[in-house]
Amino acid sequence: MKSFAAYLSKYILSFTAFIIALLSLNILLFFFAFHNIVTDAYNETTPSELLPRVAAAASSDGISPEMADYLNSHDIWAMYLNSQGISLWSVSAPEELPDSYTIQEIAVFSKGYLRDYPVFVWSMEGGLLVLGYPPHSYFKFTRNYYPIELIRIMPGFLAGMLVLDLLLLLIAYSYSKRNIIRNTAPIIASIQGLSGGDPVSLSMKGELTEIAESINKASLVLSRQNAARANWISGVSHDIRTPLSMIMGYAEHISTDGTVNPKVQEQASIICKQSIRIKELIQDLNLVSQLEYDMQPLHRQPVRMAKLLRTYAANMLNTGLPDQYSLTLDIAPDTDSITFACDERLLNRAIHNLVQNSIQHNPQGCDICLSLTCSNHELLLIVEDNGIGLSVEKQHELEEKPHYVNSTDEQLDLRHGLGLLIVRQITTAHHGTMLIESEPSKGCKTSLRFPVG
Repeated sequence: MKSFAAYLSKYILSFTAFIIALLSLNILLFFFAFHNIVTDAYNETTPSELLPRVAAAASSDGISPEMADYLNSHDIWAMYLNSQGISLWSVSAPEELPDSYTIQEIAVFSKGYLRDYPVFVWSMEGGLLVLGYPPHSYFKFTRNYYPIELIRIMPGFLAGMLVLDLLLLLIAYSYSKRNIIRNTAPIIASIQGLSGGDPVSLSMKGELTEIAESINKASLVLSRQNAARANWISGVSHDIRTPLSMIMGYAEHISTDGTVNPKVQEQASIICKQSIRIKELIQDLNLVSQLEYDMQPLHRQPVRMAKLLRTYAANMLNTGLPDQYSLTLDIAPDTDSITFACDERLLNRAIHNLVQNSIQHNPQGCDICLSLTCSNHELLLIVEDNGIGLSVEKQHELEEKPHYVNSTDEQLDLRHGLGLLIVRQITTAHHGTMLIESEPSKGCKTSLRFPVG
């Protein structure tokens, strides 16, 4: 997209400008750090400047008093060697220096040092002028010389510049990252909202305006599609309800009519049972749609969860729980007085779906336990059974395909799989979390956590 390309180009240009500015800063700091050293090192007392001046004021007989005083004032010594290497005169020369030198010795110190003194020579008629500087004042190479102070502080300067450059780069990176996050955070939040099915209205200026407009258009399209889907489910459910009621009525009449063939009565009974399943499926589809698109208003009111569980268990036992199943309660004493602001009808539906899930997946029977505890401002509601449990593949299927429709036998015993999806949606609507734990042959445990207090 053009706007996004312009956005990236802006930051690339900004980074390039920053690098140029950083290089300029390095040059300026180098100049200010070494300007005085270089200026002092290459003034009138430097060897290249001083040697010809001393040579002009000296001869084989000696040196002028003014030049001798000048050398003494700058801590520089001088001596004159004849062609045999004998010192004819000297000015402030160190006492440890000999009075004569061989050709080899002259060749060595003329390129470097004489007793740790950096020395510089000037060829004169009939002899050689030697100037000696204080130790550690110059660092000599074969063809050049540098102030020793420059050599000393150069590593520290380079290390300091490296640290400064890294620090500035880190600051620039942090600033750029903060700007990018600030500019893109609304876009990321909007995309996350879209992935969750929430409507989005994003308003942005600058290079990202086009992206914001595209997200808004996508949100509008998704909202319309969701509304159309919900309306379609609602309309189909309404249209099916009347003919389904007629089918159920006729099927029930035939199944109870003693004049009808027993085989036909059995088939009519199957039609009646499956019609009830279809009716429940339609109700589940409506509830899922309403919860998913926030079309189901929550009628919240304070509810004592311990009482809700006891009432549900009593109703289940009174309506005739099959003999192969048992239902027990495990309610912590400290939860009796705790109330939870919830939609009692929906929460009761979630509990019922979990219990029915245990019943349907354990046709040979199992023990079902409803437990309720409270800790750390959380209510923990657990529906657990000791049945056949779920395989790893089945758990993955429930996670990856939260609802499905299939037929399991020739009797069209439909399993729509919306029960757990409804439980999850009801839990989410109450700002809770749902966790399923199961192992083959070790039962299934579903935990619902709700914030209280």
